[in-house]
Amino acid sequence: MRLFRRIVFSLLAVYVVFLGVIFYMMRQPPVRFAAAIAKMPGPLFMVLPFETLWFRARAGSVALGETAPDFRLATLDKKSEVSLSSFRGSKPVVLIFGSYT
Repeated sequence: MRLFRRIVFSLLAVYVVFLGVIFYMMRQPPVRFAAAIAKMPGPLFMVLPFETLWFRARAGSVALGETAPDFRLATLDKKSEVSLSSFRGSKPVVLIFGSYT
């Protein structure tokens, strides 16, 4: 019985550490996260609380009515950059996240 408990606690500890690593990777920039997650075998997603971890890792800290944090993005032609703050006070900005495919 003692050996069984030791094995169960060891497996639980490994699982918790693994979840911590996945959570850390989810907080990385999308390119780094995608490179890491692409190497994971599919059945592993069945034992991970993936959706819960994802929503917690990617939850923003901007409250309703607060100013959005500034960021810079390359233009579509990749010749220059544009920042969110350059539009502040001049025109509305709509940010769309996701895919239409």
